[in-house]
Amino acid sequence: MATPDFLRELRATAGQQLLFLPGVTAIVFDDKGRVLLGRRTDTGEWAVIGGIPDPGEQPAECAVREVHEETAVRCEVERIVLVQTREPIQYPNGDICQFMDITLRCRALTTECYVNDDESLEVAWFEPDSLPPLDEFGIHRIKLAMGDGPTWFEGMPQG
Repeated sequence: MATPDFLRELRATAGQQLLFLPGVTAIVFDDKGRVLLGRRTDTGEWAVIGGIPDPGEQPAECAVREVHEETAVRCEVERIVLVQTREPIQYPNGDICQFMDITLRCRALTTECYVNDDESLEVAWFEPDSLPPLDEFGIHRIKLAMGDGPTWFEGMPQG
């Protein structure tokens, strides 16, 4: 994930201390039920699509923007899947961030996909039962987005 300009400016005065930031994850399905994934430049691993909202940007706007920027796919947001504060992470440069992730289920309006920025090595559609290796973050969110249950909140009883 490329560091947004506003975050670079904030780091110039805040240093490497913990920053609590919003994050948005988009789980995008096409009309065939396939899910859209990208293979990240920074890790080489397949992952769900996501990013950091710009100041003042709504989560749904961020999801639509990030999906298009990374994959060239146009989508619309259908519902909130999950809201979860993640554990703090320290990046190799020493910066510490903690993200509150808002995961949104999205429906593809177009399906032609290709690498559309420098954050991905590949982008592709996958059948949910034939996913490439993914971390638990992505697997959990895809499973929840496939269902029609209520929004999942960390630490709350799930019915």
